Amino acid sequence: MPCRILVTDDIDAEGVALLTAEPSFTVDEVPTLPPDELLERIDRYDAILGRSATRITAELLRRATRLRVVGRAGVGVDNIALDAATALGVAVINAPAGNTVAVAELFFGSLIGLIRHLPRAATSMRDGRWERAQFLGTEIKGKALVIVGVGRIGGEVATRALAFGMDVAGYDPYVGDDRFRALRIQRLATLEDALDMADVLTVHTPLSEETAGMIGRRELARLRSGAIVINMARGGIIEESALAQALETGQLRGAIVDAFVKEPLAADHPLRKAKNVLLTPHVGASTAEAQRNVAVDACAAVRDALLHDELSRSINVAGAGIGDWRALQPALQVTRRAARVASAILADRGVRAAQRLSLRCGSELAGSGAALLAAAAAGVLEGAVDVERINLINARSIAETRGVELSSSESSSLGPFGIQISLSGGMQEIAVGCVAPDGAPGRLTRIGGFHVDVAPRDTLIILTNNDVPGVIGRVGTVLGDAGVNIAEYHQARLAQGGEALAAISVDGVPRAEVRDALLQLGDVRSATVVHFRGV
Repeated sequence: MPCRILVTDDIDAEGVALLTAEPSFTVDEVPTLPPDELLERIDRYDAILGRSATRITAELLRRATRLRVVGRAGVGVDNIALDAATALGVAVINAPAGNTVAVAELFFGSLIGLIRHLPRAATSMRDGRWERAQFLGTEIKGKALVIVGVGRIGGEVATRALAFGMDVAGYDPYVGDDRFRALRIQRLATLEDALDMADVLTVHTPLSEETAGMIGRRELARLRSGAIVINMARGGIIEESALAQALETGQLRGAIVDAFVKEPLAADHPLRKAKNVLLTPHVGASTAEAQRNVAVDACAAVRDALLHDELSRSINVAGAGIGDWRALQPALQVTRRAARVASAILADRGVRAAQRLSLRCGSELAGSGAALLAAAAAGVLEGAVDVERINLINARSIAETRGVELSSSESSSLGPFGIQISLSGGMQEIAVGCVAPDGAPGRLTRIGGFHVDVAPRDTLIILTNNDVPGVIGRVGTVLGDAGVNIAEYHQARLAQGGEALAAISVDGVPRAEVRDALLQLGDVRSATVVHFRGV
């Protein structure tokens, strides 16, 4: 069935063209829909792509039974119920880089406009006056600019500020020292240090529980007299009522605000009447180039997610953005399948609820540990929980909700591309896999204490048996009589005449009675059948 995509909120045509060019996509372009109408339509779509006008609520996501991807042609995702999307296994993709230049340029246009009184001067001239003496301004050269949030946009602002001759510093606890050195700006240890230094304070952070109200009455009072405060990020990071009061009392020299808690801004909002404030109607990304860039970025990411499960751009996938996502696919697949094998063996031993899942991986995969752990969690949960969709997006949160303790670490003993899954819940089972540097499909190399070498294709049958002559032949006969085609058969033993293990990769899904027939063979101790469902 072709993928059906809903595009709304006037996404730039150059981006939409990437979707309509795919023969397997059906693309419906519609204006921004009322919430009730969108609720009625959403269950027809595999993806929805819009901007800020369309709210993707938890109710909408629950109604969207086919939905795999939500695309946002822009940076912020505060109009998307991210937690609900994650729980439902829906990827949320944004376009964080496309509007950085647009916002940075608006920043300096607005700052210079404010301190040189350009809006007032232009109004005065239109009104027929010549009031040159009233518009004495100041320069930004030599002023201390402090950037809270030194990400993409913060970095672009910093680069341009240095060119203007400003003294630039930043505060960002989530960015390493290397970035500050690369930008050639001073690192400040605390928000208080940032407030104490700033002539101009600007915020460029996402809106989150941590950043909401981050700059309030107390913080504004700490700023030096005559400071300027700028918010071109998200409404609510700076408390609007406190900002209006600081402007009214003269504590601040001025403010620039392009993003508000509630938009459109109410006609009677106190900021509209505040002194020396420059307000713009959230136009930070409103350039033709920025709208084209974010549309192309978001549409390309949605396309790749639908066609190739390319989730490196999804903000709610653990470990997204780690590099070449497609090159990681063999490792993700063998990790999930190894975990599925370990879980199935424990289930056949009567352990239905795993308590601990531990992932160890080699040096070349260590940087992808978060994504691999999510893949392992998906393998453990597959078939064990009543959730329609288990994937890299929701597996870790579901596992943790069910009380499974998750951990990952690097191991030099596994080789650079090795992966080990340890699963326990009263007893322990271990499955080890590896992938080749050339991206070939991964293989299982150990199950429990037995060394094997088998590719976990469609279905894997794992037998434990007595190490006696004739077992392999009798197993092959049972499978042959049942019409089951063997792709690989690997037999391993710990010692001659003791216990042995067979890992048999077969085509298709054997009938339930095949397992029963195998268990009826005198020397077969256990039989576990694992179907991988295409993952």
